[in-house]
Amino acid sequence: MTLYARFAAHLDAILDALEAEGQLPGGLDRKAVAVEPPRDASHGDLATNAAMVLAKRAGTNPRALAGLIAPKLEALDEVSGVEVAGPGFINIRLVPEIWQEELRTILSEGEDYGRSQLGAGTRVNVEYVSANPTGPMHMGHCRGAVVGDALASLLEHAGYAVTREYYVNDAGGQVDVLARSAWLRYREALGETIEIPEGLYPGDYLVPVGQAFAAEFGDRYVAAPEEEWLALFRTRTVAAMLDMIRADLALLGIHHDVFASEAEVQGSGAADRVLETLREKGLIYQGVLEAPKGETSEDWEPVELTLFRSTRFGDDQDRPMKKSSGSWTYFGADAAYHLQKADAADQLINIWGADHAGTVKRVQAAVTALTDGRVDLDVKLVQMVRLFRAGEPIKMSKRAGNFVTLADVVREVGKDVVRFMMLTRRADAPLDFDFAKVVEASKDNPVFYVQYAHARVRSLHRRAAEAGVDLTGTPDLSLLDDEELALVKLAAQFPRVVESAAQAHEPHRIAFYLSDLAAALHAQWNKGNDDPAKRFLLVQNEKLTRARLELASAIGQIVRNGLAIMGVAAAEEMQ
Repeated sequence: MTLYARFAAHLDAILDALEAEGQLPGGLDRKAVAVEPPRDASHGDLATNAAMVLAKRAGTNPRALAGLIAPKLEALDEVSGVEVAGPGFINIRLVPEIWQEELRTILSEGEDYGRSQLGAGTRVNVEYVSANPTGPMHMGHCRGAVVGDALASLLEHAGYAVTREYYVNDAGGQVDVLARSAWLRYREALGETIEIPEGLYPGDYLVPVGQAFAAEFGDRYVAAPEEEWLALFRTRTVAAMLDMIRADLALLGIHHDVFASEAEVQGSGAADRVLETLREKGLIYQGVLEAPKGETSEDWEPVELTLFRSTRFGDDQDRPMKKSSGSWTYFGADAAYHLQKADAADQLINIWGADHAGTVKRVQAAVTALTDGRVDLDVKLVQMVRLFRAGEPIKMSKRAGNFVTLADVVREVGKDVVRFMMLTRRADAPLDFDFAKVVEASKDNPVFYVQYAHARVRSLHRRAAEAGVDLTGTPDLSLLDDEELALVKLAAQFPRVVESAAQAHEPHRIAFYLSDLAAALHAQWNKGNDDPAKRFLLVQNEKLTRARLELASAIGQIVRNGLAIMGVAAAEEMQ
């Protein structure tokens, strides 16, 4: 149980006591009651909004209710003082021993500090990347890949049972284009001089595929009609691209549990099952959609379609499940795929590019309808990454074959830099990736600043050993002053940050927190430059040094734990 959860339990017991005493009505909804760090650390160690959120329903005013709660909080052995502030907030100060004990807890729990049973084994399917299997991964895919993978790790840290899934879009026209592109490379491998026409994929990554086909098939398909080779080349080329994609993702430390095939979903009859399920619920009808905005009657021909009543679930219009030709729409196929996922999950999370924003409501509507609200679908939209080199933007075009591959970037700046940088802003905000700045040894570079904090901690132990400082025995943590305990207070927020980030599905919160923790450590370290008595390592005072090394070790442990969630290795030393 975290420190904050423990005090939430204390507060809950106090509210129970007030009910038993008849000073508070029974049955009040306490869901909005929170125990959290105050916005201003000078106000105390903890704060609660209990009086603010319960007063109206209790038929009293917040300050009056706070006046009933505060004395009972102050009576706790762990509390040194309580203050009612403003309209009724309650600020709590804890005895120093609480923070000394929390420091010991961080060190004793080690890599498990911050783990939680919040999820209680709830099954969550996180689908991310899901790029078309038409070539190697490029930097346009990178951010969604990192956000999805870090979110999966975050949820696991918080006690959820997570499945990492990649949806292979192998049923659309783009894979036929891929097969035709590979067929040209096959002919090239047999000695022909080819020219890649507009609309096909010109990238050299298809050269080895064509060579493999040439070695296996000889000239069998050179003059053969397309219907003889298209399906074969499509299947084989998609498989080759997926091998390439898996290898690219592995460079980032990303491995999926499931690769689900769109073609297999469509061929399984799952879409028919969706249609019948929705029909049984009275959510399918034959109808005509309104003309798109801007279309005139001359441009628009109304066609009767099989429609899903998605407006009943918050969508802005009903959606076609089938085209007039009788084939499934993209939405119909998506609904079938999501039902397949929902059969084995309690929650679904999709990491999509921002260009998919228009499809979110309809797919959420389908999931709600198909599962009767049992399964929730959360879609996180990821904005683009803008690449810069020497201050100049780098433009990418996959069709033109002049894109920046993920593999090239990882090899240039390293996996850890790439992963950390992808989490330095909210997923729904654009992100700039400058090749020079991300490797800069500067406090303006968040990757360096956090890694440097951990390296500094590691250096302390090496330097202490070299100076012959006796590190045996139990350190006296009462020697730590208020400034040093402030670091412990910030470190103690880590379990709470993990839980709140997991609930919000926002792994960037871990990066933000680590940046704050690193800044606090560096600030404390730098005080020793002005006042030697504040240095972590004081050879002439082994007892104080031992206590400060425990403090530094705890901060280092939190940094390692947070970086592990992000999929980033902690630096042992900075070059």
